Order: sequence, then structure tokens, then C-alpha cells
Amino acid sequence: MSSPAQPLAASLVQSVDWLAIAPPTIAAVVGLVVLVADLFVAEHRKALLGWTSVAGLAAATAMLLPLLDGDRNTFCLTGDAAVCSYTADRFTLVIQFLVLGGALLAALLSVTALKDARKDLPEGEYWFLLLSSAAGAALLPASRDLATLIVALEVASLPAFALVGLRYGDRKSSEAALKFFLSSVTATAVSLMGISFVYATTGTLYLTQVAERIQHVDGQFHTLAQAGVVLTLVGFAFKTAAVPFHFWVPDTYVGAPLPIAAYLSVIGKAVGFSGLILVTVVALPSYADVWGPALAALAALTMTVGNVGALRQQATRAYSAVRLLAWSSVGQAGYLLVPIAAAAYSGDAEKSIGSTVAYALMYGAVNLGAFAVAALVGRTKVLNRVADYRGLYASSPLSALLLAFFLLCLAGLPPGIIGLFAKVTVFSAAVDAGLGWLAVVMAVNVVIALFYYLQWTALLFRAPEGEPEKHRVPGPVTAAIALTGVLGIALSGAPQLVLRFTDTGLF
Repeated sequence: MSSPAQPLAASLVQSVDWLAIAPPTIAAVVGLVVLVADLFVAEHRKALLGWTSVAGLAAATAMLLPLLDGDRNTFCLTGDAAVCSYTADRFTLVIQFLVLGGALLAALLSVTALKDARKDLPEGEYWFLLLSSAAGAALLPASRDLATLIVALEVASLPAFALVGLRYGDRKSSEAALKFFLSSVTATAVSLMGISFVYATTGTLYLTQVAERIQHVDGQFHTLAQAGVVLTLVGFAFKTAAVPFHFWVPDTYVGAPLPIAAYLSVIGKAVGFSGLILVTVVALPSYADVWGPALAALAALTMTVGNVGALRQQATRAYSAVRLLAWSSVGQAGYLLVPIAAAAYSGDAEKSIGSTVAYALMYGAVNLGAFAVAALVGRTKVLNRVADYRGLYASSPLSALLLAFFLLCLAGLPPGIIGLFAKVTVFSAAVDAGLGWLAVVMAVNVVIALFYYLQWTALLFRAPEGEPEKHRVPGPVTAAIALTGVLGIALSGAPQLVLRFTDTGLF
């Protein structure tokens, strides 16, 4: 009996493409190193943990460069090398760049935030959780089976719950973390039930096999398959902060340390949208008649509720700047949903998905920049109200100019050419797919958003009340603002660079 077992055992052994999995692996390994090192590093040298984490995220981002020469697959079926659990294709690399680059910028903001917190935030645990979440977020776009997809989603999400509520003795932070946790766990449970229905009807978890087999489901299981499709989408709709799964966003952003709010606004969305794209366009294209109308309705509802919520923010209310950015991010999620919905109706689904990826890159750069300036102002204005930004140009001209640029990019106005370009790309995806009504809803919401973005921008250049307060800019915050500013300006000068990402390589 031993001889037949040997070939079987040999067939189960796979060679791992370590270069392909290097980006998430480096983030995870550095996270473990930081956690262990925290036990031995003296209190006055804890800052080393932060700079080690920044270096680790920079190294993980740099490891994307060797992967540009072609698609790589690993963890494949022994009988079918084309069916794999991990794929490093163009889509994967673009989303991993957004995730790891965004995490790197959040880490730079965190270095200063932890120093200002004066032991209210435990450094070792903070950096371990941030790196773990970044590793899960980087794994998700490469996942090509439903099990890996859900594991990556939870590895990205669970540390984020802890990061939101990590501040010692802060009731607001703990309440935000609990609300975030309970709603997310519920959404994940619903999504897992949907995946179990899909598995029951297809007998596989691999996305490409699901796409093939779900078309030939026995008639009596058709309703079960449809229910599985809808329930699976619920979990990812939560991660994207789509209405009505958005209610956790404002309180969570206010209760979290500001670098974590920035992280969630960009990386959390990248995770949700990449998962949503993989589930709909790759695994369930034959059910486009189910998820297409649902996502189109979600997109219209999300952008409208988000922009109206941002419009209602009072400039003198405590934390109104963070709340405005939170509601704005919900509105932006609606724009990001439009091309995914359009993929259900379009003859060129890859181009539609490329529009979402291009928009996500623009949004990631400028939204992180806006949060970086908010982190700077929040060092002296603890309540971080929109009114606190009045006269910022008098005290910190460069910060005010860059924040104005970031806000104009989000609004889609010159000189934020990249914002205008990204919105036109998304608008075209809706029109090309025959979703004229959705394009009209989007146009109306862009006009609504102009009001609160321009109102905040104008406030930056008004005469300050009293003596202007000088803002001392720490080095890490300077680096974060400068990096996002350079990226935003470069993309506005050459928006055609974003067009390169409309070819996602998913198909």
C-alpha cells in the first residue's frame, strides 16, 4: 500500500512562486518581526518599530516591480495548472500598488500620531495590526478562489477593528470599533452563507470554474444559486461602504486615530471593490442580470446619500472635517460602483472595470492627501472642525494650496485635471453601457458635491479670525503630504498615465 501512496503524496507537493507572493508576505513577516521586537525594545526607542514598519511597507511595494514582466500563478490544481488560488496579473499588481502605497502613507502619518498620542496607543500592537491588515488587503486582489477571497477579506478587516478601538480609555473610539465590528461580522456571515450556496450548486470554489459551472446548474437549484449570488455581494457591498451598508462610516472615522481613518477610506474601499469585481465579473458573469441592476441601484443610492450627508455637515460641529471626508468617501464609493454595474451591460467589461481601477487610483492619492493635511491641522485643532481651516493659507500656505488641490480633484475641477479625467471616464462607462439614467444621477451628484468642496476650499483663503496659528509640520507628515501632492500633480499633468490601467488583464 505504500507504493501508490508515494506518487499521490508527490502530486500534492507544489513549488511556491515566492516572487509572486512576495508583496503580502513581506508585509506579514515584518508585522511579526515588529510584534516580537516590541518585547525587547526599550520604551524610549519604540519609534524604531514605526520606521521598521515603514521600511517593510516600502519593500513590499518595491517587490511589485519584478512582477511587471508577465502574469504569474501559484497554488494551482495539480491536474489543471490553469486553475489557481493566487494570480499576480495586471489587475492584482495595480490594486496591490494602491493598497501597499496607501498603507505606506498611512504609516508615515502614524509615526507622528503615535508620538503625539503619548502612550495612549501601544506602538508594537499598532504596527503589527496595521501590517497584518495591509498583508490581507494585498492578498485579496490576487485571490482566485472564494475561500482565499474570504480569508483575505477577514485578515484585512479584523486588525482594522482593533486599530479603530486601540486608543486607551477613549469611549468614542471603543464605541466606533464595536459598531464597525458588529456590522462587519454580520455582513461577513451573510456573505459566507452566499458562498456556501454557490459551492452547493457548483461544487467548486475556484472563480473560473464557478463561472463555467453555474451556467449549467440544475433547474431546481437555480433559485439557490441566485440567492447565493445576492448574499455573496452583501459582504463586499459593506466593505465598499455602499448604502444601506454605510452607517458605520462616519462614527468609525471620527472614533479611529486619523491615520486609520485615512487607511480605511482608501485601503478598505480597494479591498471591497477588488473583491466585488472578482466575484461579479470573473466568477458570476452569467448572472449579470442579477448583480447588474442591483449594483446600478446601489451606485445611484450611495452617491446620493453620501453627497447629501456631506452637504449637511455644519462647519462649526466637532470633527466636522473628518465627518465631511467620511460622507464624501461614501459618495465617491457610488462613483466607483458605476463602472462595475456598467460591466453587466457593456460589450467590453474589461474597459468598464478599468474605469473603476483608474478612478480608485486617483481617489486613493488625493483622499490620502486630504487626510494628511487634516492630520496636520488636527495636531493643533483637536476638534478638527471645518471652521478650523479658515485662513490656513495665512499660517501654512503650501498645506492650504495642496488641500485646495486635493479637494478640487475630488470635485473634478481644474487644476485637479486627474479628478475631472477620472469622472469623465466613469461617466463614459455608464453612457457606453446604455445606463443613461445612472449617468444623469451621477451628473446631479457631481454638482451637489461641488458646493461643499468649493465651500471648504474658499474657507482656506479667507482672512483668519485672530492671529494665524503656525503649523509645525513634522517630517513624516511632510513626506506624506508631499508624496500625495507630487502624485496628484503628476497625474493631472499627464492623465493618460491612468489609461494604462484600463487594461486590467482579468480576461
